[in-house]
Formats: sequence, structure tokens, C-alpha cells
Amino acid sequence: MLVTGGAGFIGSHACVELLDHGYELIVVDNYSNSTPQVFARVERIAGRFVGAVYELDIRDRRALSAVFDRHSVDAVVHFAAHKAASESVRNPVPYYDTNIGGTTSLLRAMDEHDVHHLVFSSTAAVYGDAGHGPLSETTPTRPTTPYAASKHTCEQILTDICHRRPGFTAIALRYFNPTGAHPSGLLGEDPCDTPDNLMPYLAQVAIGRRHRLRVHGDDYPTPDGTAVRDYLHIMDTVEAHRLALDHLTDHPGMHTYNLGFGKGHSVLDVVTAFSTACGTPVPYDIAARRPGDVPELVADTTAVQHAWRWHPTRGLADMCADAWRFQQLNPHGYAGTARRATP
Repeated sequence: MLVTGGAGFIGSHACVELLDHGYELIVVDNYSNSTPQVFARVERIAGRFVGAVYELDIRDRRALSAVFDRHSVDAVVHFAAHKAASESVRNPVPYYDTNIGGTTSLLRAMDEHDVHHLVFSSTAAVYGDAGHGPLSETTPTRPTTPYAASKHTCEQILTDICHRRPGFTAIALRYFNPTGAHPSGLLGEDPCDTPDNLMPYLAQVAIGRRHRLRVHGDDYPTPDGTAVRDYLHIMDTVEAHRLALDHLTDHPGMHTYNLGFGKGHSVLDVVTAFSTACGTPVPYDIAARRPGDVPELVADTTAVQHAWRWHPTRGLADMCADAWRFQQLNPHGYAGTARRATP
């Protein structure tokens, strides 16, 4: 099993889940937003070695092909990508280059080595401003950021390949907002730069690494004016990836599933829940909306529940408690203060 981006937030938790269920792993990562230090923690939790780990950029076709040459790969879980939506608005080219170029490079290596099974890390951001209410996989896609557009393009590429290559199977998992941390506190979300996601930013404010949270927009058409999102515990997220691998051989072709809790929470809801978890109010300021942000994204998860009998079991309080535990045990993240600068 090849895992791209296996040192990242979702990738590292997925490695634990897969090792716990007997998978043999080969991992590649260029550590652009992660650190190899996570693998010792993954192994400590799982009680097993990760296996082969390679530092490389998946756009390097020669290096990636060499990994396939050295190992017998039967399937790929593809996490490697840039993922900060607001950054993609400011600097779109790297998002198209890495997210689309990296995916096509991976597909070429898979094709050359007769590997026909892929689980693809997609995003609910492909729906864009689709309106209120739970969104199903049949909801029209309207990407509003280069990040979302890059993921949507990858989905289209996979759909075309599955259509033209009988026997090729891809499952695209559209995440809503994976968050939280491993309950051990050993693994969590530790971005190299300023967090783009709400939960790690809250945690860094609560621990004193940052001064205040900036809430982007309080004038959305939502109950309290702040954006509403569907938050999913990281452990539920990676369990769904393991189930995706288990079901890859059910039916060839392209399959797309939403991964979410099925319930929306506003930014201020999350601030309140996190303040409860850490035992003190988290200070925040209201700022302008960010370009590309939409009022609401909430999942309809009927399809994945029907297909795999999967449903999340951990709520917002669990997500906040586990994220806070990770931050308390790792006040400066994985690599200490040398990597970071607090604005």
C-alpha cells in the first residue's frame, strides 16, 4: 500500500489506522507542510513499523517511478497536496502545479506499473456556494477557490481514466472539515506556517502561541452571522479511508462519497466548544470575510452510510478535547519553536 503525503495531518492518522488493520505501508512525502518526526509517533501508537519511507515530491516522476520499481504496490491512498484555500486565492499557481501535476505524475507511475486502485483525498470545497442544507454527491459543483478547482479537476481526470481504462477503480472522498487529533495526544494538526484551519488556530491561541483568533466574517446569512461548516473527527475520517480500501474491489470505475458528520456548526459554536475544552474563553476579533469563503457547507452522508455502513461516532466536544490534548502535550508542535514565529 502506497500512501502519498503520509506525514501530514490526515496522512499520519491514516497510517495508524492502516497499520492497526494489518496493511503494509510505503510512504512518500516531501515534508513541505509536515515533518518526518511523526513516524516515530505513528509507530509508537500502532506498535508496528511504518515500513519504507521516502522523501520525495510526487511531481518528480523518476523518483516516484523508482519507488514503484522497488516495491509491489497494490493500491494508493493519495493525500499529497496543498490544502489552504485562502492561500490558493493569493497564490494559485502552486496549487494547480502540485495538486494537479502531482496527481497526473502519480497516475502515470501507477499506469506504468499496472496499479489500478486509488483512494483520492478530495474536498467539499468543490461544491462552492451551493446554498443551505446538506449537500449530496449529486449537488452541482461550483469551486470558488483555486484549491477547490484543482481538486475538482483531479476528480474529472480520475473519472475520465476510469471510463477509458476498464478495471481502474478510484474512490474520491470529499472531506468537509476533518479536525481533532489522535486521542493519545501523540498526533495532531501542526501546520508549519500560520494555520489556515480553525481548530489548530484556536489551539495555538489557547496555549499562548498566538494572541487572538481572527473570525473572518460575521455577516453571513447564518444564525450568528459566522460561517457554518460540518466538522468531522480525524479518527472517523481515517476509518472511512480504511473502509474505502476494503471496498475498492467491489465495483470498478469512479465513485465519490462525502465524508462529514452531517451537522453544521458556526465558527462561534466551535469557539465556545473549544473554550469549554480548554477551560478558559478563547479571545477573538471579527475580521473581514476571506475571498472564496461561502456561508455554509454541510454534508449529506447518506451515500457512504448506505455503501459501507459507515457513520461518524465522535462529536464536536470530542474533536475539541482531543485537539486540546495534543496542543497541551505538544505546546510548540512536533519540532519546537525553531520552526515557528508567532505574529
